[in-house]
Amino acid sequence: MTSSLRREPTLLAIAWPIFVESGLQMFMRIADTFMLSQVSDDAVAAVGVANQIIQMAMLVLSFVAIGSAVVVSQYLGAGRESELGRLAGSSVGVNLLIGAALSILVVALSGPLLGVFGLDPALFGMARRYLFIAGGTLFVQAVLTALVAIIQSYGYTRQTMLVSLGMNVLNVIGNCFFIYGLLGAPKLGVAGVAISTAVSQCVGVAVHFVLLRKATGGVPVLWRYFVRWRAEHVRKVLRIGIPSSAVTLSYSASQFVILAFIATLGAQMMTTKVYTQNLMFIVMILAQALGRGGQILVGRKIGAGENELAYREVFANLRRSLLITLVAVSVLCLARVPLLELFTRDREIISLGATLLLLGFLLEPGRNFNVILEKALQAAGDAKYPMAVSIAVTWLFSLPLAYVLGIRLGYGLIGMWSAFVVDEWLRGVILFFRWRSRKWEGKALVRRGSRDEARTQAASM
Repeated sequence: MTSSLRREPTLLAIAWPIFVESGLQMFMRIADTFMLSQVSDDAVAAVGVANQIIQMAMLVLSFVAIGSAVVVSQYLGAGRESELGRLAGSSVGVNLLIGAALSILVVALSGPLLGVFGLDPALFGMARRYLFIAGGTLFVQAVLTALVAIIQSYGYTRQTMLVSLGMNVLNVIGNCFFIYGLLGAPKLGVAGVAISTAVSQCVGVAVHFVLLRKATGGVPVLWRYFVRWRAEHVRKVLRIGIPSSAVTLSYSASQFVILAFIATLGAQMMTTKVYTQNLMFIVMILAQALGRGGQILVGRKIGAGENELAYREVFANLRRSLLITLVAVSVLCLARVPLLELFTRDREIISLGATLLLLGFLLEPGRNFNVILEKALQAAGDAKYPMAVSIAVTWLFSLPLAYVLGIRLGYGLIGMWSAFVVDEWLRGVILFFRWRSRKWEGKALVRRGSRDEARTQAASM
């Protein structure tokens, strides 16, 4: 076992900063919305619509980051740190190219893209101004996304969390200048929000490059690595990243369909869904953080050839994460009515929302079960299997079930939530048996080699 594995942090030590960082990312959006709301409701609506396009673009940017995280973890486990400078350069360079292409497309097609939403001329103009800046700087977000994923794979999750905190502070300060005209700065409205976000991201990129040098132990990430990619590295990153991102894209698309179902039930049901999921979001990002932390640990063991340790690690992580999730759901449910009353005084919405939150005792452990196993299989190099399971179960079983229970049989949101419960547990159980079968063994992207092999690899750089 390598020294890096002996010093390996615990699941909680890795996961809690990822959880906080995810919350900070959500807070940045909330802060933008709140500060704009003090100026104009129309401005809030314009930014909200434009951000739908930005968020879809960011899903595309995520596949290199996901793949890079797994590959870096395995290389660390295999003791091949000397290659990681070149690997990081290739990953960042590929995502920069994709981000630049998306920036050009979003700016060039801003009119047609926003035209889909049928905005009135005033809102359209504001949304387009925001999109020119936020969309035009997607290449910065692309670099940032790749850097964060790589650095976190080294276990530097607290450091990336602190950088995210600093970016939030910069964003709020920028908003004060460009929204409220602090110290005589021009009041730029939605354009000011976009500028503040872009500036904070640029600063974040600069700091993350410093962190990358620290994480790699001084292994240089030379500028030429960003344009001279090693085909082997890119192939491995895409092998994990593309199927892993397909899972996220499939989920996002299915949520649009679910929204269409709920829209037929009326505005009150739509409002209940929004409030309930906003409250449950904290538990959802907890599951993602635990899954990501487990992925880093499992990836290192797979790279080191410690398959038996990786096998047992996943079951230990399942026990820990399910307990943490149940505690979080319990706290949320105990305060479910007061929390819902922060959003509304409508007793029907509060009553139904409280019932849906109670269903979280079934839904969220299932989501956690599914996420932990999905991330573990990805860490082992077996990314195509969870992709196939997710797409097949969601579109061939879960969505039809949600329609039947929620719409045809008239159970509304409770019926749809029941379908969500079945969906998460069914996918989780299938992935559980895949992990138990150990068919993921032999799919590792890199194996621990001899010293001579490591020297050969280093010399080829």
